Amino acid sequence: MIEITADMEAIIKQAILSFVATVNEDGTPNLSPKASLTVTNGVLYFADIASPQTILNLKRNPAVEINVVDIFQRRGYRFKGRALILPANADESLAIANWVRTANGPEYPVDHIVKIETISISPLLSPAHVLADPPRSQDEITSTYYQKYGVKPIGA
Repeated sequence: MIEITADMEAIIKQAILSFVATVNEDGTPNLSPKASLTVTNGVLYFADIASPQTILNLKRNPAVEINVVDIFQRRGYRFKGRALILPANADESLAIANWVRTANGPEYPVDHIVKIETISISPLLSPAHVLADPPRSQDEITSTYYQKYGVKPIGA
């Protein structure tokens, strides 16, 4: 298993929303947004709050890909791996479920916790990073996209 770095964890926290891809029984992709992706001790986890199809797919085929991109930094990561649906009473499950409910409210149902055995990680970079001539700094890119979205960083 490949450990998640501090930069990867920071992108996950900043982006908030990630997308989990699984394979449906007919071979078509299933894409599910997740705001519950988190890192604990260098390992990825997410909660099944309202994704029964994702869980059905993972029970049949544990192959998973998770994409997360910070829309302002215009960069992120693609995590490929194998999913393990944890027992509800496992310490890891209880800790992640508690985090979800603390962050979102006690009414949030946490039906399953999924642990990801990461087998490959690749960076995701927008053309703003790779095609600009002359190259632009991360600060320039971030500032440009705050302006494009019409928002300001918290505390600015």
